[in-house]
Amino acid sequence: MGYSGDEFDVIVVGAGIMGSSTAYQLAKRGQKTLLLEQFDFLHHRGSSHGESRTIRATYSEDYYFSLVIESYRLWELAQTEIGFRVYFKARHLDMGPADAKSLLSVIASCRKNAVPHQVLNRRQVAERFSGRIDIPDDWIGVSCELGGVIKPTKAVSMFQMLALKNGAFLRDNMQVINIAKDGDRGVTVTASGGEKFRCKKCVVTAGAWMRKLVKTVIGIELPIQPLETNECYWRIKEGHEGKYAIGTDFPTFVSYGQPYIYGTPSLEYPGLIKAAVHGGYQCDPDKRSWGPGLVPDTLKQWIEQRFKGSVDSSSPAATQLCVYSMTPDEDFVIDFLGGEFGKDVVIGGGFSGHGFKMSPAVGRVLADLVLTGEAKGVELKHFRIARFQENPRGNIKDYEDQVGLLLKSTL
Repeated sequence: MGYSGDEFDVIVVGAGIMGSSTAYQLAKRGQKTLLLEQFDFLHHRGSSHGESRTIRATYSEDYYFSLVIESYRLWELAQTEIGFRVYFKARHLDMGPADAKSLLSVIASCRKNAVPHQVLNRRQVAERFSGRIDIPDDWIGVSCELGGVIKPTKAVSMFQMLALKNGAFLRDNMQVINIAKDGDRGVTVTASGGEKFRCKKCVVTAGAWMRKLVKTVIGIELPIQPLETNECYWRIKEGHEGKYAIGTDFPTFVSYGQPYIYGTPSLEYPGLIKAAVHGGYQCDPDKRSWGPGLVPDTLKQWIEQRFKGSVDSSSPAATQLCVYSMTPDEDFVIDFLGGEFGKDVVIGGGFSGHGFKMSPAVGRVLADLVLTGEAKGVELKHFRIARFQENPRGNIKDYEDQVGLLLKSTL
């Protein structure tokens, strides 16, 4: 795709969901924007592809609430601008042991932020979902209307199309190998083919490649570890398919405890329901094995027990590999790169397997930061790079980690 000149107001490096959303926000504000992607647009090597992601307002960390609520509004707005849907509404159910600290924190956050919810016991969960979900006697469920499913690849495409419609320039197969301060003229972005692009400001949303790129650019080792994760789809037994489909009152769901499991109603593959472990195996994003992911027996047992035998738990009918960019505290990194760049380069990364739903608001925040130096309505202290200098684990929480680090030998 051709474009005039090589000087831009803002260059966005990385065209996954966060970079595409940011480019849309910038172009919409009249900024001459260039979005660069190292592979093909809509590729499957990172974190922004596939058929479904959940969206929910129930978080253990109440500082995510404002980002989620803003994102619901921005998903709806973008859909009206593009003319097709990427967000499908559903209820949401959190479940787990009644004494699980992270689940109790979800309830506390709902109360603090006035999120309408119901805390249910085993009998009430069975009644609410017509016997399709069974939890143990010592578990509770938290039912909330603010759930839903996002179509990831379609959503990335939507933001890229809207960015283009608003005047942005898009280039794929353009691997960025360096970002440098260009005296008082701004920033120079260099690609592997020798192409150089100048800009006043730069946003880096490089996903699983964030750690490598930032180390090259400024020598900082960000604690962002790529994990390869396995999304599993299970066959609903004949005669039960309609009960678990999107559009009924069957919810998106999260199960707290070990393992932490999440899933969505049947949508993208007829007759299949998505249920997967929220975790993965450490990987180098450039040297992945691409082999079939392991499926823990604990996940098979969970499916058999929770869905009362209505879903075939012997093995997944289909799987998809994806990458999480994990931080030690499972919180995002949204900050200025600092050093010689000052506030000219902003980074967004470490979305830890739960950022996709908030991408419209994150794009807005990254655009605000790079253009004005601050983000309205969002407390960013939890997302600063400096938190890891104060404590290698990052933000301190008094409840359990939710993303599990799996070992290759574990079944």
